[in-house]
Amino acid sequence: MGMERINKKLHIARRGVVYSLVLCFLILLIGGVGFWMLDPGVNTLADGLWLAFTTAATVGYGDVVPSTHASRGFSVVVVLLGLAVLSLATASLAAIFVEKDVAEEEDLLAQDLLREINLLREDIRVLRDEVRHLRAPAPTH
Repeated sequence: MGMERINKKLHIARRGVVYSLVLCFLILLIGGVGFWMLDPGVNTLADGLWLAFTTAATVGYGDVVPSTHASRGFSVVVVLLGLAVLSLATASLAAIFVEKDVAEEEDLLAQDLLREINLLREDIRVLRDEVRHLRAPAPTH
């Protein structure tokens, strides 16, 4: 039962990584095309994609920079969306590694809890036997 739960959570986490990476790709593609269309200093789509990546990742190497008010405003949108989605992708990827460890730890805790419950049941059984013995009528001689 525990491994099934672990596998289900890992599947969900992996799907989250895929969705966030696809979203990253779309934002970078839209950003690249946007910079290429808006900024006369961006001569190729490749330069637009590079500017979108460095802007979204907040690296800003300075080799290609937004030069118009429109492209600077667009870069604000790319930064905000890029930070959000890149953070989401990073968090989803980290969840894959963390989830397996947490699930295994939860399973160990559940096993310990079951062991403790079984010990308590045994203690209760022994106590009931002792009470029965104490309530039994004393033998007469």
